Amino acid sequence: MTKADIIARIYEKVGFSKKDATDVVEATFEIIKNCLERGEKVKISGFGNFVVNNKRPRRGRNPQTGEEIIIVGRKVLTFKPSQILKKDLNSVSASA
Repeated sequence: MTKADIIARIYEKVGFSKKDATDVVEATFEIIKNCLERGEKVKISGFGNFVVNNKRPRRGRNPQTGEEIIIVGRKVLTFKPSQILKKDLNSVSASA
């Protein structure tokens, strides 16, 4: 599913104009993105949690040369689905 698909579904389901549906989706994603950039956890009840974790720098090896290198630390985004979402996903796949 793409952002355009989400916009189309909101347009069909809620009855907003396509422009209003686009504005809602864009604003929602912008709010989530800004919270994550600040290091805040985003919890969507019944869906799951988005969390930014910091990975520490570590030693690695260049597979072509075998040379040891330092892999710089970075931020990674993780998503943990809620129990409700997990249950819903498993009930759909079990009945399929």
